[in-house]
Amino acid sequence: EVQLVESGGGLVQAGGSLRLSCEASGFIFDDYAIGWFRQAPGKEREGVSCISNSEGRIFYGDFVLGRFTISSDNAKNTVYLQMNSLQPEDTATYYCARDDHCSGYGWRDWGQGTQVTVSS
Repeated sequence: EVQLVESGGGLVQAGGSLRLSCEASGFIFDDYAIGWFRQAPGKEREGVSCISNSEGRIFYGDFVLGRFTISSDNAKNTVYLQMNSLQPEDTATYYCARDDHCSGYGWRDWGQGTQVTVSS
């Protein structure tokens, strides 16, 4: 069974940091891109970051502005999202999903999400 499980969310003050984890199972980790997305109440889902080990490519949303870093531990089948300089506008539920490529349109196997709340 394919599964993606997010963790690491929480409540943090503006300027603080969090590290999110996306643990994958049920598929060959190296063959897929893993993306982080977020959705705030009343807003559309937006892409945060993506890593594709098979392509050797990393992408970030324009709003990241150098504050977030995505990385992958293939031995643990886990993708991390280190988020620094968090701002209240980063408050959202963060999800991970997989696709064949970072530029793909077939994101699937979404995790349950992890809540990030940034207080001002």
